[in-house]
Amino acid sequence: MLTIYGVYRSRASRNYWMAEELGIAFQSVPVVQAGRLADPFAADAPINTMSPEFLAINPMGMIPCIKDGDLIMHESLAINLYLARRYGGPLAGKSVEEEGLMSMWTMWAVTEVEPYSVALVRIHDNAQENSEPGKAGIAVACRSLKKPLDVLEKHLQTQDYLVGNRFTAADLNLAEVLRYAQTERELFDARPKVKAWIERCQSRDAYKAMQATRSKEPV
Repeated sequence: MLTIYGVYRSRASRNYWMAEELGIAFQSVPVVQAGRLADPFAADAPINTMSPEFLAINPMGMIPCIKDGDLIMHESLAINLYLARRYGGPLAGKSVEEEGLMSMWTMWAVTEVEPYSVALVRIHDNAQENSEPGKAGIAVACRSLKKPLDVLEKHLQTQDYLVGNRFTAADLNLAEVLRYAQTERELFDARPKVKAWIERCQSRDAYKAMQATRSKEPV
């Protein structure tokens, strides 16, 4: 059985969403970020990213990770590409060309989008959005996201999804990276194709199931 290590309020949300999409049985091991604990080494501390038993799974001490049979993998977006290929279905590439494009859009999400979307979510998570440094950080992140979002807007002029005009792991990966930037509504309002695309992705039953479980976790 597939085992996913990580809480839903982390990048593990991407893998939980994918597992829901694929309809596969999985076990969740809720590994907590050590930084959220007063003392991650306390005797009564929950399993966390500094716990020896978790470091045996991922020596980097980062979530999420998966164990699927004898395979252990780190890196949330790579995990999703693997799961799509491993369990088949429409979320996987139908050809070598589609697999290449799915990898391309996933790497694009990591390099061109995530640095700025993560900067935004950290500002909001730390309640700094109304401070002068926070406002400056938001302005820089939004300015940096305009070009990649314009590229995405143009790509979506002729199709509803990234690859093969159907929802795939590439859409899931990019939608989860962009979710961090959805506090900045004007970025999406100015790009109606991007806005409609992410709304389609987030209207899926599997996404709603993931979010329902995520909402039950402590902030």
